Amino acid sequence: MIPQTMTAIGIRGGKGGADALFAEQIATPAPGPGEILIRIQAAGVNRPDVIQRLGAYPPPPGASPVLGLEAAGEVAAVGPGAPRWRPGDRVTALLPGGGYAQYAVADARHALPIPAGLDMLQAAALPETVFTVFSNVFEIGGLLAGQTLLIHGANSGIGLAAIALAKAAGAKVIATGRGAAKLGQARLMGADRLVDVTTEDYVEAARAQGGADVALNMIGGETIQRDIEALNRLGRLVIIATQAGAKAEARFDQVMVKRLTVTGSTLRPRSADEKARLAAAVEATVWPWIAAGLFRPVIDTVFPLEQAARAHARLEGDHAGKIVLAV
Repeated sequence: MIPQTMTAIGIRGGKGGADALFAEQIATPAPGPGEILIRIQAAGVNRPDVIQRLGAYPPPPGASPVLGLEAAGEVAAVGPGAPRWRPGDRVTALLPGGGYAQYAVADARHALPIPAGLDMLQAAALPETVFTVFSNVFEIGGLLAGQTLLIHGANSGIGLAAIALAKAAGAKVIATGRGAAKLGQARLMGADRLVDVTTEDYVEAARAQGGADVALNMIGGETIQRDIEALNRLGRLVIIATQAGAKAEARFDQVMVKRLTVTGSTLRPRSADEKARLAAAVEATVWPWIAAGLFRPVIDTVFPLEQAARAHARLEGDHAGKIVLAV
């Protein structure tokens, strides 16, 4: 039986630090046409959640104001027009919001079956991360077998997933991080060249490896120009976050001479139809890689739902892999 109210994580005062997060009771949502209601067992914690908590990343119109862009659990109810799913099905889903709760509504097309061999915690770490990596590295970046991917922030959930998926596709990987300790997981995921940026110039390291064909940049700031220098002719620079600053000085004469593509994207504002298309592409390409054992999400820490504040503090500090809430 589905309860009328549920536990969810709210933001005291509407925005603030990690300590602003608290557990509260709110109404349990109901699925509409084309939607499913998921009884959540685990939810992924992502940097966009932190940005929303700070008041700078509002949910799209009609989406739940509760944090949480990915979750895994069992289908509790099915709205009209969602024929693929039945109550009791085990799913992981990309959400527009609402994951930090006991129940959440998802577009039925944005839910995928949990891959064999993964538990709920691992499954909850997939959608936001894998959809982001697949879209930006393979669809937008056009990474091909034999080419080289330059990835920053190699210890993050996005970074580790990008390494593993690039290797599964037959590409080479140059991974950067701050400090040798943070590069340990990147080594285990199969990165071909590790660069500790506190002691080594990653542009020189990339050039020594033959240069990069695709750079996935989550840093922004001065790394934009540095990536331009590290890329080969016809290279692609894809920007998905700007943690070190949204403004940068860049040498566009080098962009022109090398015939580079400089682009970027975000996932949450995309249309429901575009996310459905992306979900189908991920299921067709990445799910077989998972079944073959070529990719497993790396879990850094698991916190109970009620300790979401601790999860955010961990995300904003040192970590290696995904942080997950157990519901």
